[in-house]
Amino acid sequence: MFNNSSKILFMTMMIIGTLITVTANSWLGAWMGLEINLLSFIPLMSDSNNLKSTEASLKYFLTQALASTVLLFSVILLMLKNNMNYEINNSFISTITLSTLLLKSGTAPFHFWFPNLMDGLTWMNALLLMTWQKIAPLMLISYLNMKNILLISVILSVMIGAIGGLNQTSLRKLMAYSSINHLGWMLSALMLNESVWLIYFLFYSFLSFTLIFMFNMFKLFHLNQLFVSFTQSKIFKFILFMNFLSLGGLPPFLGFLPKWIVIQQLTFCNQYFQLLILLLSTLITLFFYLRMCYSAFMLNYYENNWNMNLQVNNFLMNIYMIFSFISIFGMLFIPMFFMML
Repeated sequence: MFNNSSKILFMTMMIIGTLITVTANSWLGAWMGLEINLLSFIPLMSDSNNLKSTEASLKYFLTQALASTVLLFSVILLMLKNNMNYEINNSFISTITLSTLLLKSGTAPFHFWFPNLMDGLTWMNALLLMTWQKIAPLMLISYLNMKNILLISVILSVMIGAIGGLNQTSLRKLMAYSSINHLGWMLSALMLNESVWLIYFLFYSFLSFTLIFMFNMFKLFHLNQLFVSFTQSKIFKFILFMNFLSLGGLPPFLGFLPKWIVIQQLTFCNQYFQLLILLLSTLITLFFYLRMCYSAFMLNYYENNWNMNLQVNNFLMNIYMIFSFISIFGMLFIPMFFMML
């Protein structure tokens, strides 16, 4: 009972920390919210039965504490400049602030901690790290007007996210590199329009939740488990890999819609170079998703002679099926919904 009640407490504190950051009207208030968020997420990560999660929580604390220290330093510099009339270059302060926020969100070139950390987490913690923990840093990045540095970060994120995922067998690392790639798209959306970023973020969170819900239900952590698990139900195997393709952004699945919106906005702003890099990186990510799906779709993977009867909660299974249906066919229903309006 204590375990669950403490989890609820820390979860609430984590949500409050993010909300403080998003609603703060000063940089110091935003920093305080980030600290509350960090110190409430660490107890959620650490598990006394799992050494890897303890190591992951220590890694997370060290990287985030470094980012928070430098962020506080840049906030103090800003206050010195504004209140004490110190001669400090504005772009210098903004660059320091931006680099700390990129480190906090796990964006390239400050991404090195992210895949290693993901490898030591449970699926639910990994989902929180990939979605909720990105909100506060990305909102703060939107306050800074540093388009040139952000563009470099976008290009590095999408390329590293694409190339890093090519050689992975761990599903958690694969999701981490996928998250870095999507972060590049989110930063592109953020440079254009905050509402476009919010749409992309919500779609990405939903698609990640759909996949991770499944991985958590069947306790899948490596690629070979995916192929061997669903020998009884081929349809289930198909649905799982279609969700993967949806996350990769393959038309006509739902995951293509937010990318379509970003592509449209980029063409309106004549950002063709950035668009080309984003599309090339997405082709690479789709290549390794399709490479995984190929053996499942062709049904030619070696299967065990014995059957593993997995005991699964039917209610959870039905929820997953509903989410998968939206993820796969959602793109077809959204135009119908708008036509009805």
